[in-house]
Amino acid sequence: MADKVAKLSIQRDNDFMYYIKKGDVWRSPRKKAGSGSAKGKAEKVASAGVTLDYAKYIYYLDGDGDIAREARQVGGSKRKAAKKAAPKKAAKKPAKKAAPKKAAKKPAKKAPAKKPAKKGKKK
Repeated sequence: MADKVAKLSIQRDNDFMYYIKKGDVWRSPRKKAGSGSAKGKAEKVASAGVTLDYAKYIYYLDGDGDIAREARQVGGSKRKAAKKAAPKKAAKKPAKKAAPKKAAKKPAKKAPAKKPAKKGKKK
């Protein structure tokens, strides 16, 4: 569950990407399809002055336009220990009969390779 750190109620614009940097909210223009690069520079939207602890939390701008944080998963999610169950004996299934194969054409036999002519020393 995310915790709200600062209530700013920032109205988002789909042409910009919002992020938290040094405790303030910044935005950068998004790259448009078909254009070479995003035009414009990053600009500060609001100064919240929040102290950030990146070792424990991830900070982002939530849907309400407020700064929120969520605990990091260090090392990924842990897996549950699997219980070893007794191996089940597989029931034998009746063997299926193979469909009769069609007679395949035999490849044409190739003539044996000719031996290269012996090369002698030139006199």
